[in-house]
Amino acid sequence: MVAQVLLSLTILVGLHEWGHFYAARKFGIRVNKFYIFFDFLFPLPNVLNFALWKRKKGDTEYGLGWFPLGGYVDIAGMVDETKDAKSLAAVPESWEFRAKPAWQRLLVMLGGIIVNVIVGVLIYSAVTFTWGDSYTPIQEINKDGIVAYEIGKEIGLQTGDKVLKINGKDVSFFEELLNEEVILGQGSSYTIERNGEIKNIAIPDSLANMLSKRKREGKMRAFIGTRDEFEVGEVPQEVKRSLIAKLLGKGNDSIPPAAKAGLKAKDKIIAINGSPIQYYYQLQEQLQENKSKTVDLAVLRGKDTLHLKPTVTNNGTIGFMASMTTVRKDSVIHYSLLSSFGRGTQKAFNTIVTNIKGFQKIFRGDVDFSNAVSGPIGIGKLFGSIWDWERFWTLTGMLSMVLAFMNLLPIPALDGGHAVILIYEMISGRKPSEKFLERIQQVGMIILLSLMVYVFYNDLR
Repeated sequence: MVAQVLLSLTILVGLHEWGHFYAARKFGIRVNKFYIFFDFLFPLPNVLNFALWKRKKGDTEYGLGWFPLGGYVDIAGMVDETKDAKSLAAVPESWEFRAKPAWQRLLVMLGGIIVNVIVGVLIYSAVTFTWGDSYTPIQEINKDGIVAYEIGKEIGLQTGDKVLKINGKDVSFFEELLNEEVILGQGSSYTIERNGEIKNIAIPDSLANMLSKRKREGKMRAFIGTRDEFEVGEVPQEVKRSLIAKLLGKGNDSIPPAAKAGLKAKDKIIAINGSPIQYYYQLQEQLQENKSKTVDLAVLRGKDTLHLKPTVTNNGTIGFMASMTTVRKDSVIHYSLLSSFGRGTQKAFNTIVTNIKGFQKIFRGDVDFSNAVSGPIGIGKLFGSIWDWERFWTLTGMLSMVLAFMNLLPIPALDGGHAVILIYEMISGRKPSEKFLERIQQVGMIILLSLMVYVFYNDLR
């Protein structure tokens, strides 16, 4: 998990900063430093100054900092986190940022955002070309109907419902039931068939907040699922806890309850405490109801029925990987190189649209801010502890577009904040003073640092 987050963010931050670097060099602006991570205790540029690696080439020092939180380029003649107005009191040199026309400075500031958008589109396109798009036809799901989890039941759905329409439009694939039109939309509804009767189920505008809150509480995030038959897949004999847990002194290796009880791959769980189990969701529900308890697990192994006694963890698991045995005719759409680029571009910009809709939900009060933001720990949970290249690159593409969108926000100290000031200068013909830019930078840093502290706290609570 830690390795995936570091690799993904290093790629994206490095390319973002290269965008600024490339644009600055094209306009003849000197770049003093180009660093992945910070070589100081961010945001204090004069505290703990050292690099893990550095090399001087031409006018630029390239390096790898020790503080793994982003990265930076030190552009000559620009007020940023490494320079204040006093350091720019002299007459501008021709190779300084402040000596260049406003339109050139604007392109330098937008260089990182432009590169992140290009990278996001390319990653999404490559993922689409390599793995295609997988869909599950809704008629396959409607043979048994959906599973309604806790939130699904709260909004009026029931297990076994067959979803026919979304907002009056026919549904072709199960994945449509979980898209942003439903979760982030306004006034959405499902048309379902229940016991031969057609009903309309309104989707509350607060659905995104309900899901985010459950995720924050460590509960199941989904509100509906599929009814899958299963057998026992992998049963780990030893589970190592996360690196963070080890650093906190809580990293002792442990044997999962399933392995202790003698559960084996290919076993078929048929009952818990006498309650029959056919589908995976039924197992999940029973385990959630029996947290921290020892249960009687009836298992079919070959022709023999065994009774095992695992103790359920306080998270409601016993520690095995399920292998779904439900046979479905899933559809995989493969794309040519050219069509992959079109589809990848669509997916990339859909990420921006989703973020905009998310902000609208926050401003309307449908989603609590605390439920909508995640930091490095939250991002790490998305990657998971198993390295899956499709998931890794899909999330990296998403993060590239999110990084572009967030940096475009008109917040002081972000690229978007600098861009707003430069656009004002181009329209008015008046250049703000270095002192004003310093004050704006300081305000922006306070906002960003406060947000960082809040996000870390939010991840940990």
